[in-house]
Amino acid sequence: MVTGFGAAGGSPVRPSQVSRRGVLMGAAAICVSGAASAQAAPARVAAVDWAMLETTLALGLTPVAAAELVLFRSAAVEPAVPDSVADLGLRGSISYERLLATRPDLVLISPWYENRRAPLERVAPVESLAIYGLGSPYEAAVAATRALGLRLGRSEAAERAVAETEAELAAARAALAPLAGRPALVMNLGDPRHFRAFGHDSMFGDVLARIGLTSAWTEPTRFGAYPTVGVEALAGMDDAFVINVGPTPPAVLAGMRASALWSAMPPIAAGRFVALDPVNPYGALPAARRFARLAAGSLAAFARG
Repeated sequence: MVTGFGAAGGSPVRPSQVSRRGVLMGAAAICVSGAASAQAAPARVAAVDWAMLETTLALGLTPVAAAELVLFRSAAVEPAVPDSVADLGLRGSISYERLLATRPDLVLISPWYENRRAPLERVAPVESLAIYGLGSPYEAAVAATRALGLRLGRSEAAERAVAETEAELAAARAALAPLAGRPALVMNLGDPRHFRAFGHDSMFGDVLARIGLTSAWTEPTRFGAYPTVGVEALAGMDDAFVINVGPTPPAVLAGMRASALWSAMPPIAAGRFVALDPVNPYGALPAARRFARLAAGSLAAFARG
């Protein structure tokens, strides 16, 4: 299976360990601390979590450091990360020496990295914002964007990021109006016979509903995805579109297309398969926007009839 997306690159906490009440309490704490003047807002920010990296960039602030940037640039793509950002290495095993050298005022993590809070706090104050394991990832991403905007003295930029995302999703929904209510399976191919399926509780599934489609994957998931599914699962998805989200090795796509078993599955036999460029499945609003835009563009031909 393709593993580059990795929710966190470390050992995540269970969804049950993270509550929406906890997020609201965290947001309230940020509101209190954010009441300070803009002059006190952190200017040098480091992001360990990719969703926090996306959000920081969406607020118009270039972080001084972030983790696993080579992979981010190929597997998440957006937003573009300036070359000036120092690469801290693997998300699950960052270089504390490099982090210290960048002299951050604030380090951004998610609950997946709480077990690293103590050593990070020896470098700088740590802020943790959750998006996954709380219900709607999209709503949590909106809340995280606003909370971080307040913390960084960039509330106007946060509202602009939310509004631009809503506009992009509305445009995608309008473009796909003829397909409203149709099921779609969002997946990531691991090999020619298996894929990872994203459920309604993933960012992809959440955005899918917001642009007018429904998730064809109805089985329970962990962190929004079911890790290993055989191709035969498509046999019962007669009316579904199949949306493969990259990165996917070209050889795997070629193997899928050459497979007699794949070709016999109803959605594939009907030609309802589209392959998207890479999108971060555990991202924030920039990932939501990118997925909506790419999905709408790829399904536009079906919408036109």
